[in-house]
Amino acid sequence: MSAEPTENLLQGIRVLVVEDEAAISMLLEDMLLDFGCDVVGPAARLATALEMAGTETFDIAILDVNVAGEPIYPVAEAIAQRDLPLVFSTGYGGAGIREPFRDRPVVQKPFSQSDLKRTLIGAIKGRAG
Repeated sequence: MSAEPTENLLQGIRVLVVEDEAAISMLLEDMLLDFGCDVVGPAARLATALEMAGTETFDIAILDVNVAGEPIYPVAEAIAQRDLPLVFSTGYGGAGIREPFRDRPVVQKPFSQSDLKRTLIGAIKGRAG
């Protein structure tokens, strides 16, 4: 019975997606739609992502750490300034995340739908508490 609120936690959540690989971006979108989320983006370039991070309305962001050869940290900083949760997506794991973002959740590529869901829920609950 306590699982029910968690199951519905992602329903209607707006998720900014920043991912430069089309196949991963489409997979992410499909997973998020399955969770009942609204997808914002995706942004495949740093400049677009930075603009969206400052102007779009979203509840959480999923950020590829390396977008078209550029580090994502300016976008992460813009999101952090808005006090919104974010999740990093990377093939290198948490060890590759720079300070001051090492405490942020990481979903390691390739990730399963359940890994993504668990990480998103944890990130949102971390902010809510």
